[in-house]
Amino acid sequence: MARQRHNIGFMAVDTIAIRHGFSPWRARFKGLCAEGMVGGVKVMLLKPLTYMNLSGESVQAAAGFYKIPAPDVTAFHDELDLAPGKLKVKRGGGAAGHNGLRSMDQCLGTPDYWRVRLGIGHPGHKDRVLGYVLGDFGKADMDWLLPLLDAVADNAALLATGKPEEFMSKVALKGTV
Repeated sequence: MARQRHNIGFMAVDTIAIRHGFSPWRARFKGLCAEGMVGGVKVMLLKPLTYMNLSGESVQAAAGFYKIPAPDVTAFHDELDLAPGKLKVKRGGGAAGHNGLRSMDQCLGTPDYWRVRLGIGHPGHKDRVLGYVLGDFGKADMDWLLPLLDAVADNAALLATGKPEEFMSKVALKGTV
């Protein structure tokens, strides 16, 4: 399960936690939380342990406890409509068929949060999407996946300090997107 394409968001936050010396992961809010500093900003990372289509429950519980408004939430997630290794950041928007985002929209009461869209590519036909997304990354994927995760972690301070465009540019300059 840990190597599934659907878990690229978890892989990104794991890399951020390691790179920035976050606290150990602990069970809270129907998920796993780690806390640390990124770019001088206190950050809580959350990996919901609910089913993907209920992940908003975990995010809502953590955001409610810490009084974090939706515009201060950032979701890292897989994106079928981006080529493998491509990355885009945007605020708000639709769920585009992603059940985790749909759940977050419902539970937060708004789609007005940041999304770091991590490209995993599309299998070519909609009938193959489920198996593809739930499938593991292959050995050949490591050529783009590991540099992408490193670039995300290396430049996470730009996200934490409200510079998403600069974050995208720096990650792109790493040659991964």
